[in-house]
Amino acid sequence: MRNGDRAASDAILLRLEEITTHYGPIRILEQVSIEVGEGELVCLLGGNASGKSTTLKTILGLVRPTSGRVLLRGEDVTNRQVSYRVGRGMAIVPENRRVFAPLTVLENLELGAYLRHGEDLREEFERVYTLFPRLHERGDQLAGTLSGGEQQMLAMGRALMSRPRLLLMDEPSMGLSPALVEQNFEIIAQIHATGVGILVVEQNANMALSIADRGYVLQTGQVVLANRSSELLASDELKKAYLGR
Repeated sequence: MRNGDRAASDAILLRLEEITTHYGPIRILEQVSIEVGEGELVCLLGGNASGKSTTLKTILGLVRPTSGRVLLRGEDVTNRQVSYRVGRGMAIVPENRRVFAPLTVLENLELGAYLRHGEDLREEFERVYTLFPRLHERGDQLAGTLSGGEQQMLAMGRALMSRPRLLLMDEPSMGLSPALVEQNFEIIAQIHATGVGILVVEQNANMALSIADRGYVLQTGQVVLANRSSELLASDELKKAYLGR
């Protein structure tokens, strides 16, 4: 499925319905509505202080909205804990990787499957090692000694160990060299090809839109653009909204 040509009958994995979120008296998000379909790759774009991180925290359940609803596979999870949402098929690759530095690569991967205690994980390990052969080679190495690019691989692999239906990715290009950014997005596209629904929160608009089906643009806490990725890439409105010119 490309460019948002999603059949009307396809399931919606994630839907935010008119989410408004405050930090104290300060309004961060105002009536934000987005959705990610089954097996769809959607990007959420915006500059600093646009509300991207708050949107992601609201999806995860780290922040409760003032109004609006978060629906996960049709279920209202607005007031549910993070652990419940993860158990329902949500996983995250956090900003700046945030691997468990004192633990080995293998131990980090095993922690990604902590809610699947007692299950056979061979299929997941095979999947992760196929995508990231270097992790297989470095299973006994401490995660904190990996390069930035390797830690990003580990963070993605750890998330995939939970067998997610919806994968959230927070600024996957942050802190990586241009060559590694390109490699990183190629891997995201490979994960997408396996049928996992993905929401990528990014500042790198061109790279994110090059692999996404659709995109949303946030500006000062509001969705100001939403369209198929091909339309957004060609849009002068994107340049105005995103680049301020």
